[in-house]
Amino acid sequence: MKLAVICPHFAPDAAPTGEVMTRLVLELADRGHEIHVVTALPWYVHHRVEPEWRGRVVRREATQWGSITRVNPFPTDKRSIPQRAAAFAAFSALAGLAGLRGGRVDGVLAMSPPLTLGLTGWGMGVARRAPLVFNVQDVFPDAAVDVGAITNARLISIARWLERVTYHRASAVTVLSEDLRDNLAAKVAPEQRDKIRVIPNFVDTVAITPRDPATAYRSELGIDANQTVVLYAGNVGFSQSLELLVGAANGVRDDESVVFLINGGGSALESIKAQVADAQLTNVRFAPYQPRERLAEVLATGDIHVVPLKAGLARSSVPSKSYSILAAGRPLLASIDPGTEVTRIVEQADCGVAVPPDDQAAFTGALRRLIADPVERRAMGERGRKWVEGWASPSAVAAAYDALFVELGERRRSRRSANRSATR
Repeated sequence: MKLAVICPHFAPDAAPTGEVMTRLVLELADRGHEIHVVTALPWYVHHRVEPEWRGRVVRREATQWGSITRVNPFPTDKRSIPQRAAAFAAFSALAGLAGLRGGRVDGVLAMSPPLTLGLTGWGMGVARRAPLVFNVQDVFPDAAVDVGAITNARLISIARWLERVTYHRASAVTVLSEDLRDNLAAKVAPEQRDKIRVIPNFVDTVAITPRDPATAYRSELGIDANQTVVLYAGNVGFSQSLELLVGAANGVRDDESVVFLINGGGSALESIKAQVADAQLTNVRFAPYQPRERLAEVLATGDIHVVPLKAGLARSSVPSKSYSILAAGRPLLASIDPGTEVTRIVEQADCGVAVPPDDQAAFTGALRRLIADPVERRAMGERGRKWVEGWASPSAVAAAYDALFVELGERRRSRRSANRSATR
């Protein structure tokens, strides 16, 4: 098949969704497909186009499996929702224009967020006569509304309209969990609910493996090999309850054997740093995003990983970092809505502890128990590794998308054949 892919990030951009889409494209290419990617110029780490990629609005390159077209993402202040919305719209429009070239394809795969790429993907599908598969990583605007990032009623109304239109126009919509499927199913007509499919993100279980926690990265940060590292790695945004981590650090501040590490960046970073400074905590470290080739090393640096998500968000967003944590053979402490995807993983794999969201006492208590029991932590890590190997391998996820595009192609051909027969 010949496929077109449109996504906000792609290697060498270091965004988690970029890593997901990059590996999926390579896996599909290994299955013999020709793929043409339209994405943004690398910008995620510093929220501006990387210096070596500046100077041109559009860049194109040929690959062994197809091509990559990169366009300007128009980075803006992440704290300004109107500016971000305008930037997403501009990027989506430019990407749509760039994606019109190349002739007919057998399928279009578009990723959200940003939600605006849904209409872009649909337009590409119409122009290139192909079905659209719309991959939803986070349900927008639900997550943004729940954390108060969007309060403008008109903007919310426009986003919800755009969401409904996109789901209706897509030939299939893929989500990461049953929770997200239920969320979307409530927003579409009953006869369209079968188009919503659950295909999880995968984790590279070959590149990410259990390693000795005494990493070079730990040494670079000045953390002793014998200290217990409680690690949060990823986006430091308003959806994450990193205040819990600050509170827990305050609760164990007298235990010099424990270090808290926040590795990443985002719109809430300065706020978290201010909280740490106000509490005069010396057991909390901050480090920026690292190159993707160091991901396994960063994950190995942590002895306990935390996945904190604010109340109400787990049904509109699935922290895909959970799979990477399990692949690294580390236990996780999740502060998240009960009965949702991550809590089910924790229960099924017995790979950590899940506590209610935004509950400081429960979070700190669970963390104290994990700190005190290194033997059980290792056992949890081993169980998590075994579970993720059997569920979220790259080849299994690529096979699911391959089968979905084949199904949609056969359905499209059947409709055409029926239409021709009806007109005779």
